[in-house]
Amino acid sequence: MFIFILIFVHELGHFETARIFKFEVDKIYLYPTGGISKFTGKINVSWYKDLLVLINGPLSQFIIYFILVIFYPYKNSQETLKAIHYSILIFNLLPIYPLDGGKIINILFNRFFSFRTSFNLTIIFSYIFIFILLIIINFSFKINYLFVITFLIYKVVEEQTKFRYYYDKFLLERYLYSFSFNKICIVDSFTKFRKNYEHIIKNNRGVFLEKEELNKKFTNFL
Repeated sequence: MFIFILIFVHELGHFETARIFKFEVDKIYLYPTGGISKFTGKINVSWYKDLLVLINGPLSQFIIYFILVIFYPYKNSQETLKAIHYSILIFNLLPIYPLDGGKIINILFNRFFSFRTSFNLTIIFSYIFIFILLIIINFSFKINYLFVITFLIYKVVEEQTKFRYYYDKFLLERYLYSFSFNKICIVDSFTKFRKNYEHIIKNNRGVFLEKEELNKKFTNFL
């Protein structure tokens, strides 16, 4: 019961924050070790909105944890509750995409690198940390460890295969909608586009505004 309550409230924290920012929630997956929320809202939102959606999951879990401690004052119940709470929290904050920790890492990368580079670095970082986990558990083949590692690898591979979709959506949003960004970045191609930046494209063909090049790309494509 504790597992379900903690995971449900954790994901509810993500959901309610996303709803406040008018993100579209696609699906919420609940697993024994935690949950994953899928959003179909715009990719080109402010980084702080993404971050608030992510951190309000663990924050909500902490709140319900302390409430449960009050309602279950018995030592055995509290020990069990504490173990479950921190297990779920630590798992979700692992820097592995698409867990909360991995998404936070991706937000940080996007503060310094292009959308494409940030995603690739996040995926690489995820694989590296999975390997570190294998070292930590000493390559144990216990069924529970094997299940967790297999699950993590599956989710990272799944997200990696979706990159083209995410990248096209990232660019298409900029073509379809008007965003107001405070920073300008000079790049030579779409692959260098960054989140939360307006771009000027400068290459051997000349200098172009972002909208001009996106119009050419998607007018021909659509």
